[in-house]
Amino acid sequence: MKRVGIFFIALFLGCQGVRAFILDEEIFSSPSTDSLAPCDGHGLLHQMPTVRATDFAPRYHPRWVYYFKANEQLMVQPAYVAALQRDLRRLGYYCGPIDGVFSDDVSDAIARLQKNHSMRVSGTLTDPVRRALHLP
Repeated sequence: MKRVGIFFIALFLGCQGVRAFILDEEIFSSPSTDSLAPCDGHGLLHQMPTVRATDFAPRYHPRWVYYFKANEQLMVQPAYVAALQRDLRRLGYYCGPIDGVFSDDVSDAIARLQKNHSMRVSGTLTDPVRRALHLP
């Protein structure tokens, strides 16, 4: 009985290895032959999202540092406000530019988020808003 069990386990693991090999082959295969894809002399060009000035703003590398910052300290950091604007835009609450400035439009977007999530509406950055947006 043990031999049959070991055989089926070995067969299962062998099939998983073949499947992983096939997936690796698909990933590392030759580039696409799409004639409309942007190319240069080395092959396909990757589509990068637009680069913003706030992408180069100074920020703390370890994420846990942000948990110990007060909300007032975070509202003046352009990189954090840009992340806030990005997440509000992703959820459909904010339509303005992602410039790292805590403006009235950002405050209105936060107020709409607070209203939809049954929070106390203040229009300011609070801990429940940070949790709702999955921000540190």
